[in-house]
Amino acid sequence: MDPKERVGELLHRALEEIADADDEGALERIRISYLGREGSLTAILRSIGELPPEDRAPVGKRANAAKNQLESALETAQEALSAIPFEAPVDVSAPGLPVDRGTRHPLRIVLDEVLDIFVAMGYSVADGPEVETEWFNFTGLNIPEDHPARDMQDSYYVGKDLVLRSQTSPIQLRYMREHAPQLPVQIVGPGRTYRRDTEDPSHSPVFHQCEALLVDRGITMGHLRGTLTEFARRLFGEHVNVRFRPSYFPFTEPSAEVDVTCTSCGERGCPACGGKGFMEILGAGMVHPTVLENGGYDPEAVSGFAFGMGIERLAMIKYGINDLRSFYRNDLRFLGQFGGGLR
Repeated sequence: MDPKERVGELLHRALEEIADADDEGALERIRISYLGREGSLTAILRSIGELPPEDRAPVGKRANAAKNQLESALETAQEALSAIPFEAPVDVSAPGLPVDRGTRHPLRIVLDEVLDIFVAMGYSVADGPEVETEWFNFTGLNIPEDHPARDMQDSYYVGKDLVLRSQTSPIQLRYMREHAPQLPVQIVGPGRTYRRDTEDPSHSPVFHQCEALLVDRGITMGHLRGTLTEFARRLFGEHVNVRFRPSYFPFTEPSAEVDVTCTSCGERGCPACGGKGFMEILGAGMVHPTVLENGGYDPEAVSGFAFGMGIERLAMIKYGINDLRSFYRNDLRFLGQFGGGLR
């Protein structure tokens, strides 16, 4: 069945089920069936990157619209059910029981938004293990044995050749090796990562990343800049400008640090951006030929770009938060102010 027709069929069926739901439990089962992690509509969103290039944008647009429509219909049905008076005998003198409605964590809100942006751009979501071999975490990514990141003081080793991944880049390498020589490779890889950092307002030994990889014939830095400009404007607003600064990463060449217009001052300069007018959001570059070879691709025939961002960093910029530790203190006064409705 045509993917757009499949989305339409799922939407029609889901709306009928919502209309027939007579309790909140039924609505929750419908939500999980279509919008949960293993839901049928979620599966379509995750598989967009496998479609022919000409079908990705229309199917992504249709699927995201269906998702929004379902979320709205579920919320309306929930409100309608809540308004139905309870007919059983009630002791009106008994004290009421408060019901706290949970919300998504601000890091989850930002990660969901990042993934929605890239899925709409044709990327698939990939995953990988948090306990990695040295080869996938370092060697295969062109990080030599004498690199400081491989020192026991910088990484969490859990065995002779096993380490808690220090970035989500191994997801990219694993995906290439599993799919070579298939083209294009177009994925985002979110996940939890670990480094021996001392906890302070801008560092944590456990944090979250989302990395992206695109490999195909004729990919250039121009494609990278265009992709990141579009991403930044969708996440932070159309007014945002993107700036590249030369940098160095073992797994990309050339490499760049990527900055965006300071969301506090709009490039005028302020304490939040250190007077620079821009704020760093991620590192990026063209995939190093050695990494392409280790992934099973011929660097003479194909090229690609990759970039990685810290979700905590994006959330701090987006919400104007100056202490990363706030995300992990379990303070409901802090966590409940971001308006992240449950998915």
